[in-house]
Parts: sequence; C-alpha cells; structure tokens
Amino acid sequence: MSKNKRITQWNPEDDKFWQQEGKKHATRNLWISVPTLMMAFIVWQIWSVVAVRLNDIGFNFTAEQLFTLAAVPGLVGATLRFFYTFAVGTFGGRNWTVFSTAILAIPAIGIGFAVQNPETPYSVMLLLAALCGLGGGNFSSSSANMSFFFPKKEKGTALGINGGLGNMGVSVVQFVTPLIIATGSLAFLGKGQQLTNGEVIWLHNAAFIWVVPIVILTIVAYFGMDNIPTAKQSVSDQFVVLKRKHTWVMTVLYVATFGSFIGYAAAFPLLLKAQFPEYLSVAFLGAFLAAAARPVGGWMSDKFGGAIVTAWVFISMISGSLGVIYFTNMEVFSGFLASFLLLFIASGIGSGSTFQMIPGIFPVKEAAPVLGITAAFAAYGSFFIPKLFGWSVESTGTPVNAFYIFIGLYVVSLVLNWYYYQRKVHSKDKEVAKAS
Repeated sequence: MSKNKRITQWNPEDDKFWQQEGKKHATRNLWISVPTLMMAFIVWQIWSVVAVRLNDIGFNFTAEQLFTLAAVPGLVGATLRFFYTFAVGTFGGRNWTVFSTAILAIPAIGIGFAVQNPETPYSVMLLLAALCGLGGGNFSSSSANMSFFFPKKEKGTALGINGGLGNMGVSVVQFVTPLIIATGSLAFLGKGQQLTNGEVIWLHNAAFIWVVPIVILTIVAYFGMDNIPTAKQSVSDQFVVLKRKHTWVMTVLYVATFGSFIGYAAAFPLLLKAQFPEYLSVAFLGAFLAAAARPVGGWMSDKFGGAIVTAWVFISMISGSLGVIYFTNMEVFSGFLASFLLLFIASGIGSGSTFQMIPGIFPVKEAAPVLGITAAFAAYGSFFIPKLFGWSVESTGTPVNAFYIFIGLYVVSLVLNWYYYQRKVHSKDKEVAKAS
C-alpha cells in the first residue's frame, strides 16, 4: 500500500514521469477520493430527506423550521470550506482525508438517536444539522488535493469525476433513505415510529446505515492514499489568491452553477412535498442527474473550452427557471419536473465546466486554493436557496418569487463569463488572469 512507499517527488506535467509512475498513483488516489467525498455529501445532505419525515413521526416543526434544518448544514459546510481549502497544503491530502472522513460518524450517530424521540428539542436538531456541515467542507479539500495529482490537460476530466461522483452522494441519500427507513433491518438500534396511517418506519436507519461505511472508508484512505510533497504550502502563500480579480469572477460563476445544484438538491424534497406531495418519490432524480452531468461538463470543457460550455449552461438555467415559474403557476407537474431537471442537469454541467476553467486561468500552485475558495462560497447556496424557498413558500404558498432572484444571478453570470472568458480579446489580454 502507498503508506509503506511514500511519494518523494511529483511532476505530472512530465510525460515520462506521468506514464511510468504518476498516472497509477493519481488514479488510485482518485478512486479512493471519490467514495470518501460521496460519503461526505451523504452526511452533508442527510437532512434534506430526514426533515421531510420528522412531523410524520410526532415532531411539530413549522415549514420554516424544516427548511432551516435542511439549510443549516449548507451554512456550516460552506464556512468550513474556507478552512478545508488550506488543509491539504498544511496537513497533506491523505492525512486530511482520513481525519475529515472519520469525524462524519459523529453526526450520523447523533441523528440516529435524536430522531427516535419526538421530544428532542429543536435546538438539538439544529446542532446536529450544523454538525452535518462537517461533510460539506470536504469538497474543497478533496478538489484541492486532486488538482495536484493530474496534469493540466486531464484536470477537467479528473476534477469532474471526483466532483461529479462525489456529488452523487446527494442522490444516493435521497434514494436510499425512503427504502432503508421502511425496513426494520436495523431495528435492534431503536424501535420503529408509527405514522398516522398505521405504517411503521425506522427513521434512525437513515443515519445509522452510514456509520460502518464511514469506518471502512477511513481505513481505506489511511492505507491507500498519498500525501503529495509538492502540495505543501503555507497558509500565507495560499492566501495570495484572494488578491486575484479572477478568483472572484470565477467564484460568482461557480456560485451560480454548483451553488444552484447543491441548494436545489437540499430544497427539492421539501418543495415537492409542498407543491406536489404525491410525487415525493422522485425527489432523488434531480441530484442524480446533476451529479452525473458534472463529469460530462468537465469532459466537454476539455474538448470545446470551458467558457463556451458555461455560456450555454447559463442560457439553459435561465430557461429552466422560467419554465419552473410558468408550470408552478399552472400547477402542471410534468412541466414543473422537466424544467427543474433542466436546471439540475445544466447546473451539473456548469459545475464541471467552471472547475475546468480554473486550472487554465491560474498557475498550478494557485489553482488549488482558488478551487477551494470558489467551492466554499458556492456551498452557501445550500443554505440560502432553501431559506429563500422557505420564505417564498411561507409568504406566498409557492417558490416562484425565489426564482426571480436566481434568474438575476444567472444573467449576471452569463455577462461576466462572456466579458472575461468568452469574447475575443487582444492577445496581450489573454494573460490577464495570470497576472491579475
């Protein structure tokens, strides 16, 4: 295992080194990184499905409180990403992956016990939701870590695979939870909760089921991953990217793409329950398609260019938002679902295309912290989008008003992408990102 054979040099841009040694190490680390990141997303987004069933088993929370429980992990996770961004350069990629995976067991165990008692205070539920934010931080460190392993020509695809399959954790938890809570397979860990229709569910299964996989993945990461020596950077060296104009431009673009994906994924089950409750079983579909589309976005950008792919993404997201508004007002589920799935797919492709753009804009040492910083800001989408939906549904009965805000963001992002990265510029301006 790699723990017994420490990597002492790393230069993936050297074709000879890459083919003889680098590729096999990078591939192994990537395929361990993917399931650990997927598990982080599962824990991060577990409240998007648990919150939906709380009132069914005896809790008495308002719609606003439930949307808040789904949103708080996003707030904490986004904030932690700023710290996780610099963790790889400070502690090493393998070391941080082991630690950040192991601590996911804390909220998983806590939720499993808390949901069994309807008298559990809302404050305790909020604390557990906040602890799930630990999973949200992992994306920044994982992306930064993988960016060091691959040569520039393959970064888009590699980051797309890592992020896309990792993002799949959202759809996994939304698909598995309804199935696992319907079975008493983990009944020895707690008694079932009876619904008003007489049906019995085991909501604690939704959290307990992930504890053993967390332990296994922690062990696999410990023995199978590597620390890259060239990834070592002081925090002050990494902070230089905050002075770069293009750090902030790319942050806006990634907020509009990945921020939309993770925010919609957190809110979609609750939205369905509020608008079309009879179709709640399809809640996992949007996150699944968005996550599956992310590697496609990375690949398309490697082939056709990130800026042009990103432009079409924002056009599609504007169209999807207008569609959701129209079909929500018309109360037509098929159109509502199709428009929302367009939003999910476009946001997934855009998450891959914008991440592909960053390594091409910044030098290698700066690309990693920029990836982490943009991911940190974008993760706030998983807080603000459910909160905006909660406000809109609570005040008007529909999510329509929130979408007018999102359309404004997509229009601004489309213009920024065109101005800085898509339009034809003089050759001397093409290096602006390197120097700004």
